[in-house]
Amino acid sequence: MVNLVNLEAVGKSYGMRPLLDGVSLGVGVGDRIGVVGLNGGGKTTLLEILAGLVPPDNGRVSRGRNLRQAVVTQRTELPEGSTVRGAVLDPLGVTADHEWASDARTRGIMDGLGITALGVDSPVGSMSGGERRRVALAAALVRELDLLILDEPTNHLDLEGVRWLADHLVARRTALVVVTHDRWFLDTVATRTWEVVGGQVEQYEGGYADWVFARAERARLAATLEEKRRNLARKELAWLRRGPPARTSKPRYRIEAAETLIADVPPPRDSVELLAFAKRRLGRTVLELEDVSVRLGTRTLIDDLTWRIGPGDRIGLVGVNGSGKTTLLKLLAGALEPDSGKRIEGQSVRLAYLSQELHDLPGSLRVLEAVEEVARRVTLGKQEMSASQLAERFGFPAAKQWTPVSDLSGGERRRLQLARLLMAEPNVLLLDEPTNDLDIDTLQQLEDLLDGWAGTMVVVSHDRYLVERVCDSVYALLGGGGVTHLPGGIDEYLARRDAALAVPAPPAAAPPPATRSSAAQRRAAQKELARLERRLDTLTKQEESLHAALAEAATDPERLLKLDAELRTVLAEKASVEELWLDVADTAE
Repeated sequence: MVNLVNLEAVGKSYGMRPLLDGVSLGVGVGDRIGVVGLNGGGKTTLLEILAGLVPPDNGRVSRGRNLRQAVVTQRTELPEGSTVRGAVLDPLGVTADHEWASDARTRGIMDGLGITALGVDSPVGSMSGGERRRVALAAALVRELDLLILDEPTNHLDLEGVRWLADHLVARRTALVVVTHDRWFLDTVATRTWEVVGGQVEQYEGGYADWVFARAERARLAATLEEKRRNLARKELAWLRRGPPARTSKPRYRIEAAETLIADVPPPRDSVELLAFAKRRLGRTVLELEDVSVRLGTRTLIDDLTWRIGPGDRIGLVGVNGSGKTTLLKLLAGALEPDSGKRIEGQSVRLAYLSQELHDLPGSLRVLEAVEEVARRVTLGKQEMSASQLAERFGFPAAKQWTPVSDLSGGERRRLQLARLLMAEPNVLLLDEPTNDLDIDTLQQLEDLLDGWAGTMVVVSHDRYLVERVCDSVYALLGGGGVTHLPGGIDEYLARRDAALAVPAPPAAAPPPATRSSAAQRRAAQKELARLERRLDTLTKQEESLHAALAEAATDPERLLKLDAELRTVLAEKASVEELWLDVADTAE
């Protein structure tokens, strides 16, 4: 098979530092490749060389004739003075609204990325950085392409947007090269993984879970990687195999070897022990909101909410962009006063709040000084560390710890912010999108620290892998100004959102009765029926699996209760989907 793009002995350096050194690889037709590695390790440089945006210092880059490609990197700029229409639709030759609105593919992309809601005549110059990134992504996806190159495309998408993008990329035949730190997205989309490390590109079959297995197996056989990194890989393996169902559906690597690797690795955390310790540290009252309401102009974000968060609670908070997640976190942190109601904080609470802003770092200090300014030593769970050791855990080796804070990149400043936060030994953590700008290795370090952290935690994140890994329960803002507990986790959240979006809003006035559905309505209904049938198949498999698990857990009352709650959630959703299927089937006939 002829590759679309080939790199032969490519090298690239910036100053004295080589980012790529003698790299040879290719992208074939239909390949979906995920690119991982440390921040600053050369991932974006590799993408820009593949895309032809920057030339290599040495080596050769060859491309297929008439290659149709699109590139969306973090440096992609939209035309000055452009509107959404000018950036996305005009290059397609689409002039009338009814043309793109009646094109299912284009309309699906516009809706899936939330572009329709922005308005096609909105100027991109007045949009936020995240909105501009989504417009640039839409402009690439609406084109017919051979190769699509993306750098961190999920950064400004909510959970539904990430899932939509993954489904879209899997469904189309376009070859894909994507840099991402979103491990669920990587596992769903990628059929191959490239790891950029030490100027080289290591190639693996499969997505994130396969890469973790392969990297850990390589460490076991070669015994050349440092002990710390090997232990992290082993702990990650233990979670992948013992936590939610294994992320890989393609176990290419010997499972026996993987089981040997994790045989003596304890579970990521002892929830019972941590809960007991948290209660001793925090007492009975932690954070409570009573009859709280928050309004933004004429819109009510939080409406008469009463929510009590107890000692040891580990909560993931999800919802669409703009639903009020950050507002709710600010209420809990005491950074925002409610319009009505009150906030109650326990007397023994030591609260740390990670916002999305980076304004609280001392630019005049060096990295180590900025960490030691908070404390010189810290105990996190059963781990005692110096400021220097914690800084190293967050990607600041000894030499880097003397870098002035003012010289750090956005990702480095985010890592420093996290290190300072944990150095204060809080017993309540409120984290707003903590994965922004973090590479996968740093994410593993953060999760390892949170695994053994005894306290109360609320995490707002679109990274479903992080939420499933470090949180014990999921709550959602589903509209109406309240908070809903979801026993089924993120899968239940997405199912509820699907069901909500599938139900059309009631018309202002009832139309005259029609004898038959239009052809367009029937096509839309048939497409919806197919989606509902796929969901029913999934729920049926979950039901069967839970029945089997219940039979195996006959002597474990605690597990029986948990499994029974999960089964009731699945049965309730299945009944709802079946009812919806019957309604849609009438339109499809």
